[in-house]
Amino acid sequence: MKAIGARQYLPTNDPECLVEFEAEMPVPGANDLLVRVSAVSVNPVDTKVRKLLGETRLDAPRVLGFDAAGVVEEVGSGVTGFTVGDEVYYSGDVTRAGSNSEYHAVDARLVARKPAAWNFAEAAAVPLVGLTAWELLFERMCISADGGAGGKALLVINGAGGVGSALIPLARSAGLRVVATASRPETVAWCKSLGADEVLNHREPLRPQAEALGIPEFPYIANLHDTEAYWETTSELLAPLGTLGLIVETKHPVEIGNPFRLKSPRIVWEYMPARSLFQTADMHRQGEILAEIAGRCDAGDFPKIATREFAGISAANLRDAHAGMESASAHGKWVLSGW
Repeated sequence: MKAIGARQYLPTNDPECLVEFEAEMPVPGANDLLVRVSAVSVNPVDTKVRKLLGETRLDAPRVLGFDAAGVVEEVGSGVTGFTVGDEVYYSGDVTRAGSNSEYHAVDARLVARKPAAWNFAEAAAVPLVGLTAWELLFERMCISADGGAGGKALLVINGAGGVGSALIPLARSAGLRVVATASRPETVAWCKSLGADEVLNHREPLRPQAEALGIPEFPYIANLHDTEAYWETTSELLAPLGTLGLIVETKHPVEIGNPFRLKSPRIVWEYMPARSLFQTADMHRQGEILAEIAGRCDAGDFPKIATREFAGISAANLRDAHAGMESASAHGKWVLSGW
């Protein structure tokens, strides 16, 4: 089968950065589905995994990629709830081969049927960012999905990114007043199209802009960009007893002193691959969450977040998509479809 991978870390302008090669057909385990991949999407974490390969050249390329949508070709002996021919979508397991291949074996607990009314490319845009946004909001930050925090203000830093594109509509569905950050006209418009009530310019100080909206402090802040760069700003804007949600690792230790300490906050991290990485007892929740999101998609309650589609899953297109992630020039999600 065709697969696309990296043997070592190289910049995206190097043709050897990502290469197409012939790989052995994966053999699904008892708890797996074998999926014929129709579309994939690219996330910033894909570029981070590529960088972690380092300079030592691997004998065989490492297949990257998390998100995929496709058709079930084989069902493991221990799997229930899926049959051959099902159209599915999912975000895979960081410890296994990635989704950038014609066929992919994935733990069935991570999988759900894709939105019936959406095509494969539209569906492939959702899993990683949808799971990250859902887990961050409703599980880590303990915001009620049924509107229990209705009317409270949420600040979303980097609202136009992939996770922000999924988080804004989920937060609006929970009744929150969503204030996102963006800077370019197209990203401001994108955040508003997703349901943001207001948009702040993150190239300017946030506090005066928030105060101009009558929001001196936020009970909830989701920093989806640079944890360290916004550490002081979020400590000032977070309300006493508020919750700060984070998804980006720090490069250096951060000091949780005043004013954070005085506010007695909840500070939480979301890492979407954690359930599969540690094989948690509730790993099946990710398949359930994706099923819930698919239902919302079909009901028109969750927007299509793919903003660019590459015609063809190829090494050249993946290199271009990785370059877009690394330059932070993309908004929404970029997808590739068809081999």
